[in-house]
Parts: sequence; C-alpha cells; structure tokens
Amino acid sequence: MSKPRVHKPKADGARVRAQKWGRWAESLAALHLRLRGYRILARNYKTPVGELDVVAKRGRVICFVEVKARPIQAQALEAVSSKQCGRIQRAAELFLIHHPSLQVFDIRFDVALVSGLLQFKHVRDAWRP
Repeated sequence: MSKPRVHKPKADGARVRAQKWGRWAESLAALHLRLRGYRILARNYKTPVGELDVVAKRGRVICFVEVKARPIQAQALEAVSSKQCGRIQRAAELFLIHHPSLQVFDIRFDVALVSGLLQFKHVRDAWRP
C-alpha cells in the first residue's frame, strides 16, 4: 500500500501579486526620496522585532519610512496601525544600535503612500515615538 500524496498548496496568486506590488512600491518610494535629495541607507532592513522598509538620510535627519501600497490612498494611510508604529520604532532603535555613527542625527518616522500606478505621497513626520 502506498502512502497518500500530501498536496502542498501553491502560493496564492493574489498574495504573490500583492508582494510584487509592495516591492514595486518600495522601489518607487526609494526613487522618489533619492530624487528629493535623500540618501538611501537601507531597504528591507530586517530585525528580530520588525522590518524597516526604507531608511534614508537627508541633512541631519535619519528617516525611517514605512511604505504602504493600496488601491486608494486613504486606505494606505489607514493601514499604518499604532501596533505597527511600535514595531517600526523598536526596529529603528536596533538599527541605530548597529549603526552608532548615526545616533547623533535627528530621527523621523515617515510614511510613503502608493496608490494606483504612479500616485505617490510622502507624509513626513507621520508619527512621533
């Protein structure tokens, strides 16, 4: 008697498309920031407590940018929860611990909203710790 085959479901097509759109939105955000004089220090920086989508520097400010892509811009802004802000703040603290030369700069938490194909909005100082 043979063993029954275990069927592993393939990655959901909608999920794969959402991940691709998210990566595209992060690339668009990084490009937008670079064109406005920011230097990209890190992208998709993973820590045990969370991930930082984009870390950028401009002048004396280090920006931790959360990128949200949704069909409608208002939905993108609503997608940033207070719980998520806390994770991002803890991840930013770890980033700064691992990059002590950056600890002298001011820090800011921004949100990049991507909706539609090329609609982009950069919300500076979206929240404060």
